[in-house]
Amino acid sequence: LRKGLLRGIVKGFFMLQKYCFIKSTIGQKQLVAFTGLILSLFVLTHMAGNLLILVSPQKYNEYAHNLVSNPFLEFIEVVLLFALVNHFVIAIKLQLNNFKAKPQAYAKSGHGKKSTDPVSKTMAIQGLLILVFIVLHLITFKYGSNYEVNYGNGPMRDLHRLVVEVFHNPLYVIWYLVALVVLGLHLKHGVKSLFQTLGFNHPKYQCALQIFAFLYAVIVSCGFIIQPIYVYFIFQN
Repeated sequence: LRKGLLRGIVKGFFMLQKYCFIKSTIGQKQLVAFTGLILSLFVLTHMAGNLLILVSPQKYNEYAHNLVSNPFLEFIEVVLLFALVNHFVIAIKLQLNNFKAKPQAYAKSGHGKKSTDPVSKTMAIQGLLILVFIVLHLITFKYGSNYEVNYGNGPMRDLHRLVVEVFHNPLYVIWYLVALVVLGLHLKHGVKSLFQTLGFNHPKYQCALQIFAFLYAVIVSCGFIIQPIYVYFIFQN
C-alpha cells in the first residue's frame, strides 16, 4: 500500500508539472507558489521541533526518534522532495524566460515605487544557496555520525551529541547563520508572492500580507538561528 501510494504521488507530481508547463506561465507560477507553500509550512514545523534543544538532550533526541519512526515518513519525504525539485526547477525556468523576454537591461533603473526590490531580483541566487544549504544540512545531520543513547526504552540515535559537535565549529556556525538570513529574505518575498499568485492579490489585504510575510520570515529564520547560537555560546556538556 505504501509503495503504491508513493508511486501515485510521483505520477501525480509529474502530471501536474507537465500540465502547468504546457498550459501557461500562470500555471507554472501557481505550481511554484503551491510548492512554496508546502516548503514554507515544513520549515516552520521543523524550526519548532529544533527548539526542543532548549529543553533537554533527551527531549530533543526523543523528538528526532519519533520523526524517523513515523510510518508516514517516506510519504512526507517524497512530497517534500518533489515540492523542492518542482519549486526550484520551475522557478529557474521562469527566471530564464524573463531573461529571454528582456535580453537587454533598461537604460535606467526605476526609483521609488517603480524600483524593483533587490530581494526579488536575487530570488534565483537565494534559491540556489538554500539548495546547497539543504544538501549540506542533510549530509551533516541526517547522514552524519550515528551516536546512540538509551533512556530506558531502547537505543536511539543521539542526534543532540552530533548537533553539539557540529555547532562548536565556528565556521559552520557562520555558514549556518548566513544561510538562515538568506532563507529569511527568501521567505519574506516568497510568502507574500505565493498568496498573491494563489489569488489573494487585493488592495484590502496588501498591508496585512506584507506584515504576515515579514513576521513569518523573522519567526522561522530566528527560530532556526537560536539553535547554533545556544549551542555555541550557552550549552555546556
